[in-house]
Amino acid sequence: MIRTKTWDPVLLFFLSCFLFISVLTIYSASTYLSPDLGNLPLKQIVFYAIGFIFLIIIRKIGYTKLCQFAWYFYGIGIISLLLLFPFGTTINNSTCWYTLPGIGSIQPSEFMKIALILVLSKLTIEYRKKKNRNTFREEIKYIGKSLIIVLVPSIITFLEPDTGAVLLYFIILGIMLLFSGIRFRWFLIGATIILSTIGLFFYLYFLAREQFISFFGTSLFYRVDRLLDWNKGTGYQLENALTAMGSAGWLGHGFNKTPLYFPESGTDFIFAVFASNFGYIGSLILLLILFSFDYYLLIIARKNKEKLPFYLLIGILSILLYQQVQNIGMTLGMLPITGITLPFISYGGSSLLSYFILLGIIFSIQKENKKKRTII
Repeated sequence: MIRTKTWDPVLLFFLSCFLFISVLTIYSASTYLSPDLGNLPLKQIVFYAIGFIFLIIIRKIGYTKLCQFAWYFYGIGIISLLLLFPFGTTINNSTCWYTLPGIGSIQPSEFMKIALILVLSKLTIEYRKKKNRNTFREEIKYIGKSLIIVLVPSIITFLEPDTGAVLLYFIILGIMLLFSGIRFRWFLIGATIILSTIGLFFYLYFLAREQFISFFGTSLFYRVDRLLDWNKGTGYQLENALTAMGSAGWLGHGFNKTPLYFPESGTDFIFAVFASNFGYIGSLILLLILFSFDYYLLIIARKNKEKLPFYLLIGILSILLYQQVQNIGMTLGMLPITGITLPFISYGGSSLLSYFILLGIIFSIQKENKKKRTII
């Protein structure tokens, strides 16, 4: 029995909403899926149960102890990414998973993002405590260390390839740098370098394709080509998803009445299933729940400003916001399709467990905050 005096009841409420919506939508998505996949709604409930056990453990350990071992988690994450090349399972031309008999697949990049949040939060709070932090030397040291920390897993993950995870790593880095207190000139320098590199990259892609292929290879060329193809509004998956949502009206087609089949309906395109079943009103309710959850995390972060929990929370919030916007945006045909799941809603063991670990960190922060208020 969970006592709400020691557990944040608001977070528990949001978790209950996510569980209900997730299982309901996955059940509806299962209509067109092969029976060989098993009972996906039941599996999701099991994943939620296991995830909650992880949450309890993380909350018990506490965010402070986790950060003490941040570099160990980072090292384990790098090793797990490297071992994918000889031991990983290739699915859709990507070697991003380990297959464990009797358990299923595990995606290390989902847990690497947690290690990055821990390491970068620890590094940032150490930088913030320095009295001479605004000197050129201290700023360049902090930026250089942060960049190397993110580049190492990014390069390995890019080679798998998993472009979506790489983008997520850099989102975490960008948010940490933004709130670190470094001077604005570094963002101008960074933006100039990034835009120049992107400009040169796409110049070669569009105007010098032979040189592009000879330098980067055909694999990257086709990956970029597929990524840019989203804005044409073509593709069986996207077209059917848009048709299913567009024909739903205000109230939708009804539960378990998804009118069309589209691949990845229980994972990447789960929002399309929900929108087609429950219409515009149902979609607005789901968006309101997601927004309220994010806003509540922002309130917690603001109460812990200039402390370690603040950087942990903005790192977690950056992941959730990016994945929510990217997943829903690509479902609506507004953003490239990158295989990003909708947090707490999409089916999947690795992604869901990673979110529960992050949620465990949030619960541990709230637990410590309540202890401090009790002492006062």
